[in-house]
Amino acid sequence: MLPPFWDYRREYDELRDEILAAVDRVFTSGKLILGPEGIAFERDMAAYVGVKGAVGVNSGTDAIYIALAAAGVGAGDEVITVPNTAVPTVSAIQVLGARPVFVDIRDDDFLMDVGQIEAAITPRTRAIVAVHLYGQCVDLDPLLEIARRHGLKVIEDCAQSQGARYRNRRCGSIGTAATFSFYPTKLLGGYGDGGMVVSGDEAVVDLARSLRFYGMEQTYYAERHGYNSRLDEVQAAILSLKLPRIDGWINRRRDIADRYRRGLADSGLRLPKENDYGRHVYHLFVVETSGDRDATLARIEARGLKCSVQYRWPIHLMRGYQDLGYREGQFPVAERNARQIFSLPVYPHLRDDEIDEVIEAVRAAI
Repeated sequence: MLPPFWDYRREYDELRDEILAAVDRVFTSGKLILGPEGIAFERDMAAYVGVKGAVGVNSGTDAIYIALAAAGVGAGDEVITVPNTAVPTVSAIQVLGARPVFVDIRDDDFLMDVGQIEAAITPRTRAIVAVHLYGQCVDLDPLLEIARRHGLKVIEDCAQSQGARYRNRRCGSIGTAATFSFYPTKLLGGYGDGGMVVSGDEAVVDLARSLRFYGMEQTYYAERHGYNSRLDEVQAAILSLKLPRIDGWINRRRDIADRYRRGLADSGLRLPKENDYGRHVYHLFVVETSGDRDATLARIEARGLKCSVQYRWPIHLMRGYQDLGYREGQFPVAERNARQIFSLPVYPHLRDDEIDEVIEAVRAAI
């Protein structure tokens, strides 16, 4: 049997006793929401990322719109990002009543083309959401310089990049604020939904903490309009016990990526580029084919291997976002990328023999 594209059960088998003990600790504590587990996890995450504070929220999507709101973005503002991201990045912008504005991506690493940002800036632009896609960082130094010149906020979307580095700094420690998702498939995944806002700006952290709890700073007294978005104690306890393991899991992901590179070096597939300014954590191992991607995937799946595509449709071409007014052909790199890429299984509990079986199946199919 070839391995599944992703499976949490091997991890659970390894950590089962610790996870059940943590859950029991929460259930017997008498505190299920905004308790000591969440406070401890926020402290540990802030220390891991290298920022002053962290605020646990209900999901990565909530983290983005709360971070934007805490950074001063509101209705009528424009936020620049990319079309080759998960829908939540863009839906979070629209929750605030702001307008997503897209720039294309680079051909070699599929990350934001920072050179296109200034042309997209208007008097309504307030922020840039830099999506650290697949496990490595957008080129942040030139982006931050553009933001500084135009008085813009930079939010790092770190949903796929926890532990990645940019010039020896951890992702999430560099912009105005950063957001994390703890969806189960993520590098640091819970057993349900969860997210976090982090920032080196104490004012942003304090405002995010108020916004995630109805805008309150004292019990049942709202200082502002807010939301209901809190990381529950069960997820916080599970994430806390997994956090110390994440760097070892990243090392394993990098080992798997190296094995794929060796095994697929002459396969005709275009393999992921790792930028010299950072350290890739391989949340996904994304390859590109020059032929018919879907036909290739069909042949791979006929051999018993399930791959995935992140993402098949650029957001500007989705019916749900036709109101933004974009048309096919405006972001040619993102559009071509969506037609040609697919992802191979990569998670820490894959065995070397399984990786070799994946390589064999892919090579035979292409």
